[in-house]
Amino acid sequence: MTVNLVKLCVGVTSIDDLARWQAMSRNQKTFEGRRVAYHTTFQTPTRQADLLAGGSLYWVIKGTILVRQPIVGFGQGKKADGSPCCLILLSTDLIPVRAVPRRAFQGWRYLSTDDAPPDVKAGASDDVAAMPPKMRKTLADLGLI
Repeated sequence: MTVNLVKLCVGVTSIDDLARWQAMSRNQKTFEGRRVAYHTTFQTPTRQADLLAGGSLYWVIKGTILVRQPIVGFGQGKKADGSPCCLILLSTDLIPVRAVPRRAFQGWRYLSTDDAPPDVKAGASDDVAAMPPKMRKTLADLGLI
């Protein structure tokens, strides 16, 4: 059964900002002969087979799920302080999704395919994603989006 992850994208203000950050060579690795982005995490997901069966990492940017990246694998790595961590290996494709407000949380969470926001079709615009982050948060707090 396919499952996804959802994670806060701290320090990033937009999908373009995330793309620029991940495009830096220090934020990419080679996996099975292709370049992939990666994210480090202390907790290793226990449902790796379900994640690799078509799952994605959904990024929460400024309080809203805005984009997803297909998960292509897992690896072992080390944080800057030398402590061990899990590497979540991601396709470099950033796929915009329908904007869905999401409150802050620590770490990552599993996200069922039923609860995952749908992709924004190519050429379509997402009015919620285009709103300024502060307006989006206010409307979400009021339960209007």
